[in-house]
Amino acid sequence: MSKILCSTGALIGKPNGRNYKLLESLVEELTCDGFEFMMYNSWYDKAEEIAEYLEKKRIFTPVMHCEKHIGEAISRNENGSMEEAFRLFAINCKVAKMIHAEKLVIHLWDGMTSDMNFQNNLDAYKHLSEMAEEQGVDLLVENVVCNQENPMKHWCELASQYPDIHFVFDTKMAAFHEQLELLYEEEYSWLWKNEHIKHYHVNDYAGGYMDWKNLRTLPIGKGHIDFKRFFSFIHKTGYEDTFTVEATAFNKEGEIDIEMLNRCFASMREYIKHCKER
Repeated sequence: MSKILCSTGALIGKPNGRNYKLLESLVEELTCDGFEFMMYNSWYDKAEEIAEYLEKKRIFTPVMHCEKHIGEAISRNENGSMEEAFRLFAINCKVAKMIHAEKLVIHLWDGMTSDMNFQNNLDAYKHLSEMAEEQGVDLLVENVVCNQENPMKHWCELASQYPDIHFVFDTKMAAFHEQLELLYEEEYSWLWKNEHIKHYHVNDYAGGYMDWKNLRTLPIGKGHIDFKRFFSFIHKTGYEDTFTVEATAFNKEGEIDIEMLNRCFASMREYIKHCKER
């Protein structure tokens, strides 16, 4: 049975003081099935406190998203940044275990450095996956946007070296590189036939090819992605697991647009229902 999750990163940000305790009331207002917990770099000194809060409030978080600067530090691999990345990743793994997350999403490359030194990221994956496995968490590499090559090329390189690797497919990031259509092509059917994709981020995109000024996470229906085709294809592959909506829902004052997010969840349920009825 598919579960529709909401990223806590869509709810909690700098404008509302990254106040994770807002989740307690939001749980009652949002119609999602649970949450994908997003870790921030400003939370490391209270990581266990946050994990204990989520567990105490029984906030269902089957997926966790690693703090994003880890991949950037791995890419740089200078002045001890690789060792620091591993140290911080270990904290992320511990939090994931504490909140009972089964999946841990990582931006294996990120930031301005992005995939400029991809060999560093390729080599680092082995240690990262071993650390996650020790905590009983499934590590998922996201198709993060690149400034040198493209995410599908890097997924292929990773799968060639690590045949058991798992991924999370982000619709917006794929559309940014004009690679959403690749998901439907026979050449890349190994992604779903061999069950490499274990999670999906479902977000819209309104820009063109590598259109950096329009690289925003939009609600379903606010861009040009064909979600009817997307969900129809996903259904045909037999996938019935987790999806996450990441559409930014807070404004400059930190106010959260609950209705927008609930419309996203409702749209996804309609797409999934329609596929099952056909």
